[in-house]
Amino acid sequence: MPTALARPAAEAGLVDVRTVVPDAVIDLRYATTENFVGEQLYPAGARCLVHESMAPGLAAAAAALRPQTLVFWDCYRPHDVQVRMFEVVANPNWVAKPGAYARSHEAGRSVDVTIAEDGSPVDMGTGFDDFTPRSLAYATDGVSPAAQANRARLRTAMSAGGLSVYPGEWWHFDGPGAADPRPFLDVPLR
Repeated sequence: MPTALARPAAEAGLVDVRTVVPDAVIDLRYATTENFVGEQLYPAGARCLVHESMAPGLAAAAAALRPQTLVFWDCYRPHDVQVRMFEVVANPNWVAKPGAYARSHEAGRSVDVTIAEDGSPVDMGTGFDDFTPRSLAYATDGVSPAAQANRARLRTAMSAGGLSVYPGEWWHFDGPGAADPRPFLDVPLR
């Protein structure tokens, strides 16, 4: 395992999503057993942390969606969690293969999100971490017109914030520099 750099969130340039999107719904699935691994991978009360470079984009996306709200399923992800996920699903089309550097979630530069309206998630055609072709960002087969429209609304809002969808998952959005290799962070989630 690569050496991690132990440092607090602020030194790593990470901010709590709630400081950027105060009305965000935080539903970190990896802080529960309600995920594809079936294990609690984050501590109870985990924070949804993102790199500060994503802050303006997330604020713009949330503003574009209102009165609907953003629901955050995942943000910054520690390297050891990424390793565990890949042990369970060793398919890089669905779970990023851990590498020698942090990218995407491991760098706090990607988020997994959906939309809620009046406190309830809208229909997106699949749930989170659904490893089927229906979960592709632009899938139409088996995805209702309403779900396609909701996905398009989410993509449009996130795009307004400069965030780009990962074509393999309708819920995954990358911020600036998400693909750039960076040192691993060892930032506590609580």
